[in-house]
Amino acid sequence: MSTAKDLFIIAMDQEPDSPVGQGDLSLALAGAELIDLLGAQVASLDGDRIVPGAATEPHDPLLAEAAAVLTRQVPYERVEDWLWRRGRDLSATYQAALEEDGQLTRGRRGLLPFGSDRLEPADTPVRRRAHGRWEEGEPVLLSLGSAVGIGEAEDEAGADAGEPIAPGSPDGAVTTVLAVVHDAVTELAAVRHRRSIENAAFANLWRGP
Repeated sequence: MSTAKDLFIIAMDQEPDSPVGQGDLSLALAGAELIDLLGAQVASLDGDRIVPGAATEPHDPLLAEAAAVLTRQVPYERVEDWLWRRGRDLSATYQAALEEDGQLTRGRRGLLPFGSDRLEPADTPVRRRAHGRWEEGEPVLLSLGSAVGIGEAEDEAGADAGEPIAPGSPDGAVTTVLAVVHDAVTELAAVRHRRSIENAAFANLWRGP
C-alpha cells in the first residue's frame, strides 16, 4: 500500500457530517504520491522542482502511473504545478482502484453516494494498516490529514499548519511537499470562497431590487 491509499482510506472513514472535500483530497493524494516517489528515490527535489530519478517502477500501480507522468524535460515541474496537474480528479481514481481491489464496500458512510448506499472501507488488513499508521501518529500522514481537515492532526504532531513536520528527511524535501500541499488546499478554499461570492452577486443581480 501507499501513503496516498492510506490517506484515502482515512478520509473515507470520516463521519458523514464531516466529509472531506474531493478537491482538497485530490491535492493531498498527489502530494502523498510525490512523497512516496521521493522515498523510493524515483524522484528528488531541486528547490521546489521535481527531478526524475531512477527508472525503477514502483510496485503500486497508481504510484507507477504517477512516476510515468513525471516531467522529464528541463526545467522540471514545480511541486505546486504537479499537485494541480496530477491531482485533477485523483480522488475518483483512487476510489475506483480501491473498489476494484475489494477495499471498499457498500455502507452508510463514504465520499460519494451510489444509489441508496455509500462506499466505505472494508474491514481488511489494508484498512487496519492505514489506521495503525494514523493512530501511531506518523507525521507525514497526520500532516496530510490536517491539510484536508481531518482531526486535529497538526496539534497531535506538534507542528504549526504552515510548517508540517517530516520524518527523517535530511534535505527537507518531504517538508517542502507538505508545505506546498497545505498552501494549495488553502488556495483552493480561497477560489471556492471567491466563486461563491461571485455567484451570490450574480444571483442578486438577476433577482433585482
